[in-house]
Amino acid sequence: MWISRMSTPSRKRLMRDFKRLQQDPPAGISGAPQDNNIMLWNAVIFGPDDTPWDGGTFKLTLQFTEDYPNKPPTVRFVSRMFHPNIYADGSICLDILQNQWSPIYDVAAILTSIQSLLCDPNPNSPANSEAARMFSENKREYNRRVREIVEQSWTAD
Repeated sequence: MWISRMSTPSRKRLMRDFKRLQQDPPAGISGAPQDNNIMLWNAVIFGPDDTPWDGGTFKLTLQFTEDYPNKPPTVRFVSRMFHPNIYADGSICLDILQNQWSPIYDVAAILTSIQSLLCDPNPNSPANSEAARMFSENKREYNRRVREIVEQSWTAD
């Protein structure tokens, strides 16, 4: 199947994103294409320090299409999450992955935005209504649930 070797604008751009991510990785973020598929990436986001997410290592996948960077990738948490803006299936409710997408965003920018979403959820567009309610009404219990997710992230393979 030779088509996967073809260099298309989206693949060139993804190679550039990858180079930039290796040369200048944002704090607490790593990502790389799967061995034989530049269109499918594995990434890890580390929970930011001094937050309930501190110490967590959360795995994600990013699925790109030939429309990238004109269309955003499909980004999904593989790790179990408890967060107002993350659905049970791991998909993420984040404006730049939907209607606020712009081709200036690269993989580093996407992962950085998701990392800041962890500590700074938007309870007004909940993907997980239980987490959103708890975040607004019972911060202590919410933080306790987040700590559980963090500890699970160490043992999950």
